[in-house]
Amino acid sequence: MAVIYNTSMAPGKLELLTSWLPAQPWYAGTGREPELAKAGGFRLEDPDGEVGMEFMVVTDTSGDRPVSYHVPLSYRGAPLDGAERALVGTSEHGVLGRRWVYDGTHDPVLVAQLLALLQGRAEPQHQSVSNTPDPSVVPHFTGAPFGTPAAVTAVEHGRDRTDIVVTAEPRGTLTIGVSRVLRPHTADDAQGHVTAPWRTPDGTENRAPFAVLHGPH
Repeated sequence: MAVIYNTSMAPGKLELLTSWLPAQPWYAGTGREPELAKAGGFRLEDPDGEVGMEFMVVTDTSGDRPVSYHVPLSYRGAPLDGAERALVGTSEHGVLGRRWVYDGTHDPVLVAQLLALLQGRAEPQHQSVSNTPDPSVVPHFTGAPFGTPAAVTAVEHGRDRTDIVVTAEPRGTLTIGVSRVLRPHTADDAQGHVTAPWRTPDGTENRAPFAVLHGPH
């Protein structure tokens, strides 16, 4: 089960994201430094217990209207080879020491577990409570199951989502669309999707697909 340590990180996650977000193609720039607050999310656990995985929602209130972003993050105890461009930053964890924080859409461990979640084979965990499943995160999947992705072949960032192209046996090429700018809506005709809630600054709870699965093709 996912273990949440009651300790600090320096710099904190919101500090790292304040510097990182404005450079992303799906960030709706306001001309000001982002003013971020946590607004929701959940975690997945690494079967090998090495990589931390958090699907965080942050809301930026620096503009004329609040905008909520979905940012999957992976936390590692050493650099991920070949992922320099996906590095959000490094932070000192009060228990685990130095952690390398990555945009999780580029992390093969996070992608594999997200694919398992989309098929209902991984159990979502509460964002801030150890060893606690989160039933508010709901996957839906149709079709025949497939295994762990053999490779991530492309990561393509668009205006409001990131597409992760993977190969998975025996289905061939699949695309996981990770929502970046969150708006309340229902899933399209995707083969699978996972929905989760988040809250706007006025306390309203919203729900939308955090990720959708298309394929094979």
